[in-house]
Amino acid sequence: MKTKLIIRLALLIGTIVSMFFVPWILVKAWILPLPNTVQEQVDEAVNHGFEGVIVYVDQAGKEPRYYGAGWHNRELKIHANPHALFKIASISKLYDAVAVTKLVSDGRLSLDKTIADYLPELSSKIENADKITLRLMIQHKSGIPNFTDAPNFWAAPTESFEESIALIEGKPANFEPGEDYEYCNTNYLLINKIMDNVLGYSNFQFKQEEILNPLNLKNTFSSLKQVDINNVMSGYHVGYPHDLKTNDYGMHATLEDVGTFLRALNNGTLFKNKEQEIYASIYEYEHSGWVPGYQSFAKYYKDIDAVVVHFYSTTDPKLLYWNLSEIINNRIYKIIRNQNT
Repeated sequence: MKTKLIIRLALLIGTIVSMFFVPWILVKAWILPLPNTVQEQVDEAVNHGFEGVIVYVDQAGKEPRYYGAGWHNRELKIHANPHALFKIASISKLYDAVAVTKLVSDGRLSLDKTIADYLPELSSKIENADKITLRLMIQHKSGIPNFTDAPNFWAAPTESFEESIALIEGKPANFEPGEDYEYCNTNYLLINKIMDNVLGYSNFQFKQEEILNPLNLKNTFSSLKQVDINNVMSGYHVGYPHDLKTNDYGMHATLEDVGTFLRALNNGTLFKNKEQEIYASIYEYEHSGWVPGYQSFAKYYKDIDAVVVHFYSTTDPKLLYWNLSEIINNRIYKIIRNQNT
C-alpha cells in the first residue's frame, strides 16, 4: 500500500510540475468545456489569440459546412471569409505525391531511380545522390538536409531552385538513405524539379490537367502571381507587424477546394487503374502546412467519414499557436462526433 501511495504521489507531483512548463493558454484551451457547435469553437479560437480562423466540414450524407471568425484583413476590418484563398504550404505535398503516382503509373517516372539518374548535375553536390531514390524522397527517408532550416531562412526566402539547393550543397547527410525518417522540404524541391524535367513543362500544369480539372477545382493556384491579392486571407506572425499575404510561399487554395481534393484522395476517386495501390505504398492521406502567418490542416476522420480543413492566420516563433491549433482541431472533431450521437 505504501509503495502504491508513493507512486501515486510522485505521479501527481510530476503532473503539477509539468504544468508549470506548459503555457497556460494551452492548458486553458484544453480544459475549457467543449462547446456544442463548431462555430462556438471557432469563435473561442479567436479569443485565444488567432487573428482569423476558417473551417470547412464535409461529412458524408450532409451538405458541406463553412465556419469563420476573426479577420480576413485586420487593417481593413474585413471579417473572416470561409471562401477566401489561403497559403496551404506543405499540404501541397499531397498534390505532389499524387502527380508522382500518376507519372509512375504512366511509366514516365520510376520510384527506384535516384537523384543521380534524374539530376546528374547534383551528383557531386548531394551526398548519397546515387542511393537516394524517388521513393525515399517522397517518404522523407533520404537523409538530405532541409534547406528551409538554413539560418534566418524565412526572413529572406529563396526564390529559385538554384538558390534553394545552394543552401544544402556539400552538406553531409543527416543519415544514410532509408535508415531513418526526417521531414524535409528539400525532398519535394527535388521532386518538383524532376517532374518539370520529365514533363518538359511546369508540373503544376500536369496537376491541373490530371487532378484539378477532373475534380472541377477552380480555386487552387500554383502561386500568388495567379490570384487576386484581395481574395487572399491576411496572415500574421507574432513579433512581425505587417500582413504577410503578399509573400509568395507557393500554392493557394480555398477550404472547399482542399476539402474536395482530400475527399477524392481518401475515397479513391482521384485514381485510376493501379494508381491507388502505388500511392498507398508511398505517402499519407492527410497533411498540415506552415509558413509565416499561415497554418493549415487537411484531415480525414474515418470513424465519422468527415473531411475537415482548418486554416489559421497566426503563427509564432515558438510554435505555441501550432500546438494551440492542434488542440482546437481535436475539439472540433469531438464536436462533430458528438453531433452524430
